[in-house]
Amino acid sequence: MNLILLGAPGAGKGTQAQYLIDTYKIPQISTGDMLREAIKNQTAIGMEAKSFMDRGELVPDVVILEIIRERLLQDDCKNGYILDGFPRTIAQAEGLAEMLEALNATIDKVILFEVSNDVLIERLTGRRVCGNCGASFHTVFNKPGKEGICDRCGSALIQRKDDNLETATNRLSVYENQTAPLIHFYEKAGKLVKLDGDQAITLLQKQLSHILGA
Repeated sequence: MNLILLGAPGAGKGTQAQYLIDTYKIPQISTGDMLREAIKNQTAIGMEAKSFMDRGELVPDVVILEIIRERLLQDDCKNGYILDGFPRTIAQAEGLAEMLEALNATIDKVILFEVSNDVLIERLTGRRVCGNCGASFHTVFNKPGKEGICDRCGSALIQRKDDNLETATNRLSVYENQTAPLIHFYEKAGKLVKLDGDQAITLLQKQLSHILGA
């Protein structure tokens, strides 16, 4: 089962991806993780990607797609995988489709988590992390036992710059302009499944099980 997870930052893709990993025993594939791994292992394509990154340039789609192709050929992807964070654009989606066709494979379903902007902002700006051990909390959904204090090590919790209102609003704007067109792309291809991401995690998981036949 080959899946793509779509949704704005804060839509809950990471939480549901973990559920899918545990249920179907398939890996979650993140382009960021793949890039770091390829560079760490000093593969030819990893070094090519690094050359762009060292110059402060975006890694071209053709390089990203080759890194993905190499990853999908590994043994743990034989029964399927979850693509997270890719594709981000129509050009990447078209490139992915061509690459998979050459491998005699396809994407089975694209799962879109729809969440209202107000809820997304609340989720993104409410995150607090421990400045010492890195534990993550939330002012609404995962409160620490004592406000502003880490349950794990007792250090002060902080709000990262990436989690402030301005940055959160910008991230949602980028998603809307760049990634949201993928919704129409995959809807037209008959692969898109829409889920209400505002609802409880357990309800979402039941719906996923029904859709995917767990």
